[in-house]
Amino acid sequence: MPKAKAMIVAAQAEAAEAGALMLEAGGNAVDAAIACALVQGVVDPLMTGIAGFGSAGIYFPSRNFHQYLDFHAPAPAAARPDMWESQIEGEARDGYGFILKGKVNDLGYQSACVPASLKAYFEAHAKFGVLPWRDIVAPAIGWAERGWMVRPHVEFFWSDPGMMGRASGLERLSFSASGRKLYCREDGTAKKVGDLVQNPDYANTLRMIADGGSDIFYKGELGQRIARDMREHGGLITAEDLASYQPKWLDPLRGSYRGYDITTNHPPGGGVMLIEMLNILERFDLAGIGHNTPEYLRVVCEAMKRATVDKDTSVGDPAFYDVPMARLTSKDYAASMATDIVAHIKANVPRFNSGFPSKDTTQVCVVDRDGNCVTMTHSLGMPSGVITDGLGFFYNGCMAVFDPRPGRAGSIAPGKARFTSVCPSIIFRDGKPYVVIGAPGATQIAMGVLQAILNVLDFGMTMTEAVSAPRFSSTSNAIDVSNRIIHGTTQKLEAEGYEVIRSPQTFGFAAVHGIRIDGDRLDGGADPGHDGIALAV
Repeated sequence: MPKAKAMIVAAQAEAAEAGALMLEAGGNAVDAAIACALVQGVVDPLMTGIAGFGSAGIYFPSRNFHQYLDFHAPAPAAARPDMWESQIEGEARDGYGFILKGKVNDLGYQSACVPASLKAYFEAHAKFGVLPWRDIVAPAIGWAERGWMVRPHVEFFWSDPGMMGRASGLERLSFSASGRKLYCREDGTAKKVGDLVQNPDYANTLRMIADGGSDIFYKGELGQRIARDMREHGGLITAEDLASYQPKWLDPLRGSYRGYDITTNHPPGGGVMLIEMLNILERFDLAGIGHNTPEYLRVVCEAMKRATVDKDTSVGDPAFYDVPMARLTSKDYAASMATDIVAHIKANVPRFNSGFPSKDTTQVCVVDRDGNCVTMTHSLGMPSGVITDGLGFFYNGCMAVFDPRPGRAGSIAPGKARFTSVCPSIIFRDGKPYVVIGAPGATQIAMGVLQAILNVLDFGMTMTEAVSAPRFSSTSNAIDVSNRIIHGTTQKLEAEGYEVIRSPQTFGFAAVHGIRIDGDRLDGGADPGHDGIALAV
């Protein structure tokens, strides 16, 4: 491992470089993470942006501070539990939301929840940043103005045909006139690898934010333009929704695994799933079983299935739903499930999930010279496709995952945030950070993060090895595998009665990014399935 004073890992090289520049200029982990996040919104515009949502773990030992910033996007005040009940056409084949008439929940103005990301970025910087806010925003302005080239994973995502009844990538890119101009070729197809994207409207928006902070977006000129556009096109978001939004600082959700201390985020984030699965797997000698052997896949997948069932039935926005956290994070509860797994009792997940829902999310991990750590997963959900004319950014599409049937854990309610499996996490060894980790990947986030953690803690892998190893998942009764899981392994699982679904992709099941801290050495890993990089400073 190279010796380095600091390190940043992100899913886009341009964004990681922006964060590294902040570290080189004397900035800290928060400065780097926010600069990176703002650039991510420029160079991966369907993945994330200022009108998105997310969760960030922040650890500053010199200030005795360790909390998670929860900025999940709430449903607008005008949202109602029964607003779309009569428009249900069916449930998505993957169990990840519903298909409604006209895709009203998935595409267009009504699909957007209250933007949360910019407020969180600004608040985190105001609390911890040491460089001027204008300096933090400057790299994003530069990329928007100069332009950036479409990368392989960007093109891959933009070419999504719209599985399971959802809108396609092209439908999202071309929904608005601004989107068609920015992201499509003259023949109407999405831009390809190597094509240049310049976004002067977004550069101007970012300049306004650089000068006016988040207030100009939530209470000022930008907010007024957003509210007017929503009102004129039947959107739900109002000026009052924007002005009243506030992210939440929460103490970490804590767990332990083989003597390591785990911190992660609370619901409606996915940290509870991660803690539950680690509690189950702690009962097994995974190193003795062997990495990615048939028995390893069986045991880990059965833990995944049980956590998925609990998530589906018991986890939601705790402001609206009583989540049984004590039970879900209990070692005794996990032990009972482990006993069933030892007895080869298969969990039943009462729905189908192909394992390949939308993956429009991204990740940044930073460790600075003072040992401060940030891990942030932020997203647009399934982006709405809406760009307000002249502003240059997409709004989130978070309304898509709410259950349009009233009276359920995931039902729509004003001010409610939907469940998301984002689980940025920090693992401590002997009281000091050892692994800083997170991932994009929709329902697969917790599954990918889990496997990378096991790769480091149980199998002694470097972070690069840990995020590069072949992954698998089970969020249904089937086991999904990437094409680098060998056929001999899956044949043995099929002989035990499992349905195995093989992906043609060699990577997948989240895109895990992380940093391992071993004394004075930093070891960063950027998932090779995306376009990112780890930069030592």
